[in-house]
Amino acid sequence: MSRIPRIVILGAGYGGIVTAIRLQKELNYNEADVTLVNKHDYHYITTHLHMPAAGTDNPENARVNILKLIDEFKIDFVKSTVVQIRPHEKKVILEEGTLSYDYLVVGLGGEPETFGIPGLKEHALSIRSINSVRFIREHIEYQFAKFKREPSRTDYLTFVVGGAGFTGIEFVGELADRIPQLCKEHDVDPSIVKIYNIEAAPTALPGFDPELVEYAMKVLENKGVTFKIATAIKECTPEGVSLATGEEIKAATVVWTGGIRGNHMLDDAGFETMRGRIKVDDYLRAPGHENIYVLGDCSIVMSPEGRPYPPTAQISMQQADVCAHNLVASIRGEQLKSFVYQSKGTVASLGRGEAIGIVGSRKLKGGTAAVMKKLVDMRYLYIIGGIPLVLKKGRF
Repeated sequence: MSRIPRIVILGAGYGGIVTAIRLQKELNYNEADVTLVNKHDYHYITTHLHMPAAGTDNPENARVNILKLIDEFKIDFVKSTVVQIRPHEKKVILEEGTLSYDYLVVGLGGEPETFGIPGLKEHALSIRSINSVRFIREHIEYQFAKFKREPSRTDYLTFVVGGAGFTGIEFVGELADRIPQLCKEHDVDPSIVKIYNIEAAPTALPGFDPELVEYAMKVLENKGVTFKIATAIKECTPEGVSLATGEEIKAATVVWTGGIRGNHMLDDAGFETMRGRIKVDDYLRAPGHENIYVLGDCSIVMSPEGRPYPPTAQISMQQADVCAHNLVASIRGEQLKSFVYQSKGTVASLGRGEAIGIVGSRKLKGGTAAVMKKLVDMRYLYIIGGIPLVLKKGRF
């Protein structure tokens, strides 16, 4: 290839931003032309969004200016929305123009998976971006103000969270912490406020250690959360939700955290997908496309047991390391590296000073797990922005 190869990275989520940061460290000047495309000029820390959504933290703490993370001499940043991927033309169509590529990294993030439940798309809120969590926070506060004007409408103070996976559990933990403060501000009797967490699977936090799940549920129940486990939402309406059991819950707020699918643009581009996600090869490439790498929520990586790994920030970051290595190797004609996921542990927050986690074979709960959660968050800040970002954004 006589000219410099062009690498285009779509999306500045965990996979995209870490790939860009690794490439700027590993590539020599003029070895490749790297462009990062993102619709906002900031990267946001998805695992932190449940806090500003509940109102227990400022949304600004979950976002980082992209230009503070990348070296503009090595990475071109384009703030634009991706409209279409054309793999056979090696082009990406943006709202403002077109980019050609030799290598493409797709890290566009996922979309809420509603499993075809009627009304969820139209009437439920979802924790998926800085703007969405800002809206949820203001919506919750508005319900308290509305209740003061119409005290008979207890549905204003009934909150339904669909899904008891990590996001759902972490969000109800923060919401339960926020409610007493809102009750005090608006002079509302806390006993009127109801928080329901509804999960279709037979347990909260499916796949997590049962002993820790039991601890988590106990902590959250003590904070006022009512669980409805092994109970599916049949329909979501402007008035609330209907459950498969026949029960109706009147609620002015329904937050859906029940699942993520891949990005619709992958289907539109003609890739073979499962729920909008591409099952990548050992090197994280889209089958049949040796120049297209797929990361994060857009990808499926199978475990040795033949099950897909859940799409987490941890797996996205590890994918980004291997993706960057393989891009450099491809350009230099060197050996590619296979992706092997290594779990460094999992920690779920349960609100202020409480968490559960597994690190290696060790189970953590309570304050110890909460400290570990902070360390995990700070480690990520260090990876993308070094000590200055840890000092600026770290929660000590």
